[in-house]
Amino acid sequence: MLGRPQIDPAVRQPSPIVMTWRRVLFAALCLASVFGLATLMVLTLAPGGYGLLDLAVLACFAVTLPWTVIGFWNAVIGLLVMRLARDPVHAVCPLAAPDPDRPLACRTAVLSCIRNEDVTRVETNLNAMIAALVRSGHGRAFSIYILSDSDDEAITAQEEASAMRLAERWHAHMPVTYRRRDGNLGFKAGNIEDFCDRWGAEHDFALVLDADSYLSADTILDLVRHMEVNPRLGILQTLVVGLPTPSAFARVFQFGMRLGMRSYTLGSAWWQGDCGPYWGHNAILRLRPFMDHCRLPRLAGAGPLAGWVLSHDQVEATLMRRAGYEVRVLPCEGGSFEENPPHLLEFIRRDLRWCQGNLQYVRLLGLPGLQPVSRAQLVLAILMFLGSPAWIGFMISAALLGLTAEPHQAPFRADTGYALFIAILTMVFAPKLATVADILARADLRRAFGGAPRILVGTATEILYSAMLAPVMAIAHSLFMGGLVFGKAVGWGAQGRALARLPVTLAARKLWPQTLFGVLATAWISAQPLDQVWPLLPIGLGPLLAIPFAVALSSPAVGRLAIGATLWRIPEETDPPAALTPLQLPALSGTGQTPRSIPIFDLPAEPAPVRAPIDPGP
Repeated sequence: MLGRPQIDPAVRQPSPIVMTWRRVLFAALCLASVFGLATLMVLTLAPGGYGLLDLAVLACFAVTLPWTVIGFWNAVIGLLVMRLARDPVHAVCPLAAPDPDRPLACRTAVLSCIRNEDVTRVETNLNAMIAALVRSGHGRAFSIYILSDSDDEAITAQEEASAMRLAERWHAHMPVTYRRRDGNLGFKAGNIEDFCDRWGAEHDFALVLDADSYLSADTILDLVRHMEVNPRLGILQTLVVGLPTPSAFARVFQFGMRLGMRSYTLGSAWWQGDCGPYWGHNAILRLRPFMDHCRLPRLAGAGPLAGWVLSHDQVEATLMRRAGYEVRVLPCEGGSFEENPPHLLEFIRRDLRWCQGNLQYVRLLGLPGLQPVSRAQLVLAILMFLGSPAWIGFMISAALLGLTAEPHQAPFRADTGYALFIAILTMVFAPKLATVADILARADLRRAFGGAPRILVGTATEILYSAMLAPVMAIAHSLFMGGLVFGKAVGWGAQGRALARLPVTLAARKLWPQTLFGVLATAWISAQPLDQVWPLLPIGLGPLLAIPFAVALSSPAVGRLAIGATLWRIPEETDPPAALTPLQLPALSGTGQTPRSIPIFDLPAEPAPVRAPIDPGP
């Protein structure tokens, strides 16, 4: 086992003083921006004096600002790093470079954490990853653990059969262990904790996967080698990108994510440094400190914010950093993939689980010994979702202010109002615009994303798509948080990944509040002078069209049309990596069908029994 972290003098890392100044500068830029935007809002509300509604508008607006401002400055810094640094990745993630020819000296467990998932999909991904690792010549340095929390008997039977097939096929090259727990205590964090208690001492590192995760062998080996030569590194997170998808909804969404994530991640890594993020999957952990320091408490009391922690990842990152180990993100695109929700209802369901989990951080802010940056990250994770009801409150208060204004008296000052609108719009979309600027400046990236015309048209339509989706999500968050007050909560269920057209009745039952909001917002907008309120049209039309929007973009036929349009293209479509070909991706084949066949590899497959599934009981 590797010991306590030691500083490697060969690595040129920013000194603690430099990192402190970076964080002070970033905080100063953010605070100055918040102050400036709030001042603009005060000036905009000046006509007619300041009443309760004016104060409500200002208060709600202030709550929405932190994430907007932070995203903007992350994008600005990220763009500067992309354009000015010789090696942008090393500039923000200064780790010792591993020797790619050196044999692996440590044991790594690959953890596939599942709960009532599509077993064929999980087996396909694991087969492909195992085969690639075996072909690399390093298969014996890894062990596969399929960690199930499933409670559906039909699915668990499929899981056991799948695990047996994997064990029989790969026993001569890599051990495969299947374990199913009774219950779902601690959710995913509890699932991994159970692995740590049983087998953690046998391994140095753990590579954590979700059911939809896929990493290339090169990426896995690179992660392990970085951990071996950087003993201070506790968690190394990859930059996870979406797989090519046959879903129209996911296709546009992940194109926008791909645009925004690079500048945002580079910028945030510049000032976060060794207090980086952990997203719970597609990341590698140093097991000894993780087992010793990252066990999560069960939150005392009753209600939806008590009990097991849903959003475990960022808490584990803060605990790892408190123990003296670095947590970093490796901002390299490619080689680390996931699947995005195929339709709007699944996207909302996933977000609500994150919402409840992030709000639990209120109970964890007082943990002793956390780094200041780590504590700030928990606060920001809370504000990410509190911004949704604040935004709804801002829109309603502003509309009421307009309706109750004295006749012939404008409720808002036009010049500062337009300046404020342009500033906010620029800040909101800055991460995407910054990455687009870098893509257009590089011939290789222009080609990878389909050429400049496709990039520009795709970006413009994705921005409109995002503007219409944002109020739909804000309403969902706000209603859910209102339900938390009365004890409503979500559990940890399987994510829906199959592409199928949503029934209109189901979409209507789930999205009627958005539709009602859209009707009221559109009625208010239509009563105002169009030249003054046209920028607000997506805010009304997005919720108004939420039901047909959800149904249409869930359709496989619309997905095929989106692929055929060649817009919203990602580099894996332009030049499919060899690592993806075993997955038989439907978006690349153009069939629109979910792959069902299991790849057969030209390697020995002598029968051998899998380790017996373990049922630890309650």
